[in-house]
Amino acid sequence: MKDTLNALLGGKQGAIGLLILAAIILVVMPVFFDIFRLNLVGKYLSYAFVAVGLVLCWGHGGILSLGQGIFFGLGGYCMAMFLKLEASDAISTAHQTTPGIPDFMDWNQVTSLPMMWEPFHSFAFTLFAVIAIPTALAFIIGIAMFTRRVGDVYFSIVTQAIAAILTILIIGQQGFTGGVNGITDLKTLHGWDIRTDSAKYVLYFVNAGLLIAAILIGRYILSSKLGRLLSAMRDKEERVRFSGYNVSMYKVFIFCVAAAISAIGGAMFTLQVGFMSPSFVGIVPSIEMVIFAAVGGRLSLLGAVYGTLLVNFGKTYFSESFPELWLFLMGGLFIVVVMFFPNGLAGLYDKYVKPYFSGKKPKTLASSHRVVAEHSPVSVNTASVTATSTTAANAEESSK
Repeated sequence: MKDTLNALLGGKQGAIGLLILAAIILVVMPVFFDIFRLNLVGKYLSYAFVAVGLVLCWGHGGILSLGQGIFFGLGGYCMAMFLKLEASDAISTAHQTTPGIPDFMDWNQVTSLPMMWEPFHSFAFTLFAVIAIPTALAFIIGIAMFTRRVGDVYFSIVTQAIAAILTILIIGQQGFTGGVNGITDLKTLHGWDIRTDSAKYVLYFVNAGLLIAAILIGRYILSSKLGRLLSAMRDKEERVRFSGYNVSMYKVFIFCVAAAISAIGGAMFTLQVGFMSPSFVGIVPSIEMVIFAAVGGRLSLLGAVYGTLLVNFGKTYFSESFPELWLFLMGGLFIVVVMFFPNGLAGLYDKYVKPYFSGKKPKTLASSHRVVAEHSPVSVNTASVTATSTTAANAEESSK
């Protein structure tokens, strides 16, 4: 029990970091932000689910997916379908040609509810589908790609293509999906009006609680033997494979976990914002979600949350204050992070802040650059190869 708790919290420093994050999103922000801004933060936190999933599959598993918007969008659409059916009761839609079906179906001359919509009358099935459908799709993609050893840039291109295909499909099937407008005008959840201020407060705290739970699950995975194998596969995949491990299935598993976490974020986004559209499924939002993880630190679960908040707060501030320049300012932010802080906010913390708490002397600027060069995941040198070999050897020994 003690070992499990330690794995979830990440030791003393991990527990302190998690408590600080929890205090910020559960206490500080609700106290200082009005309901409009707090609802915006809730939307940002729903994006953070995707960033947390990317830390697992990209940062530690070496699987760069540029299509995580697929799973975020599918989770959101599953929840939106349930909410839309509840908002399309016979009384509310009595003015339609065909009462009892969503308005966009009536506009497109659909005369009966499609079969694929029927199960979403059940909230229990909806909760199951939010996780099961995106995970099943991730499993199919993973089996098709990883068993054929498709990886690196080729896998990233494939996920981009799937995101584009799904977006086109959703827009093209307007009578069944709402088309380019998406599924809108979502009002109640089992009769509870989700548009009220009190409901937005409740949904915000539910969202934040689920995000913390996702971080705990991620920490448990990374602290286990699976986590060590993921790091070894990222750095030296062939050596792990030759040690007798089924690398393909480990990749499929972590890719599915990341998809499930992303889908939960999509469902919470739909509940808080009140709609879901194909604009959150395509290539552009998927790349933005990768940037969230990169800015926060692709090896840090907590850093992914901070990176998501920072980028989205910056995006909101720049777009409000400098509507003609905000795209350039955001682009400059990303360039600076990639060039000078390859490990993101978490890397800055480890180099300049953490030494003060551990009693060690902070690294000088020159030594900090040397450390980045030696340990950055994107570098290729003797030190990184040696560390990689050691990691794989440890994984090999633990299997005996």
